[in-house]
Amino acid sequence: MTQTQPTYLQAFRGSFTSMLRWPQLDTLWQTLREQDKSWYIYAVGEPPPQAPANREQLDTFITEIDKLLRQEHDEDYCGIVYADEPKDPAFIKIYDPNNLGVSCGFSTNPPLPGWVLSLVKPVDLQTELPLPGNRRRWWQKLFGTRENVNN
Repeated sequence: MTQTQPTYLQAFRGSFTSMLRWPQLDTLWQTLREQDKSWYIYAVGEPPPQAPANREQLDTFITEIDKLLRQEHDEDYCGIVYADEPKDPAFIKIYDPNNLGVSCGFSTNPPLPGWVLSLVKPVDLQTELPLPGNRRRWWQKLFGTRENVNN
């Protein structure tokens, strides 16, 4: 019997482990950089990507999101990045430090992550909260998804 790959929403709703400490996040980033996998990089609130990122795009994203998280989540712990399987991830949720709400623990209406890395092609995650304008501009500047990123 062959095992089928979960759908995006099944994977999104799956079980995740928090990268509670910064060294755990460092290890996760190193794992991604060492793997030869095709990652989709999805900024929630933007149209989902139609193709996986190339190695350079993945490296740029990891470098820049790590910098942003460390600058804006000024804590001695991380706790806002979650992976389905930290040693061999297929799905990673990254919560925006400026839109955390209740990202851990139980909530009937938890916030959507700011960014998702997945091996499964993303679907549009509808959100009740609009993506903050500063995050949309950050994403657009990083990957040039809009002609005018100063709006």
